[in-house]
Amino acid sequence: MNHFVFHPASSRGSANHGWLQSYHTFSFAQYHNPDRMHFGVLRVLNDDTVDMGMGFGTHPHDNMEIVSIPLEGDLEHRDSMGNVTIIRKGDIQVMSAGTGITHSEYNHNKNLPVKFLQIWIFPDKRNGTPRYDQKSLNPADRNNKLQFILTPQPSESAVWIRQNVWFSLGLLHSNSSHTYTVQLPDNGVYIFLLSGKIVVNGHELNTRDGLGLWNLTNPIKIESIINSEVLIMDVPMHLN
Repeated sequence: MNHFVFHPASSRGSANHGWLQSYHTFSFAQYHNPDRMHFGVLRVLNDDTVDMGMGFGTHPHDNMEIVSIPLEGDLEHRDSMGNVTIIRKGDIQVMSAGTGITHSEYNHNKNLPVKFLQIWIFPDKRNGTPRYDQKSLNPADRNNKLQFILTPQPSESAVWIRQNVWFSLGLLHSNSSHTYTVQLPDNGVYIFLLSGKIVVNGHELNTRDGLGLWNLTNPIKIESIINSEVLIMDVPMHLN
């Protein structure tokens, strides 16, 4: 029997720091909900807006796969591995913190906010060598279909991650139907709707709603009611 958990956008934790507005699907910082600690190896799903010229100063991480997906604007990244880069809408970035790194993230623009998703994944092994990967993706490859943007193996068309995780983005047309098949039998799928309105296996999702499904025996059916942008995260349900 399929299992599911539904997280309406309005149920997320939130923090307003003036320069930063953040919404937390799972427990993070001052938001603690014992029922919202993680979904399998998906530990953090933060929906962040950073004011002009502001950002996160240099801070440490270890033993976490950190994925950033810009939604609007330009995000400036610097880290202790020597990477200095700008990530923009259409890009995806992954950083394996491994034994430990420090990094900073700032809004590169002085006149526009930057909006991005910050996602943390537990790695398949602890204390790996830190690494960085970033790619610019072709939005046409997700026009009314699902485009893999992150995979467990190196790829020309996706960043790769140290975990059996697959991320897909889709720009789904109004009144269209799609299916998604979980990549590994023991994986679950967390669907986060960036915009629009969809129905997933009979569950209605509106903008910024999240739905987790596991113990899947059949492909997931996705019906797009209006033009919608969806992120699908296919993740192991058991922590190592």
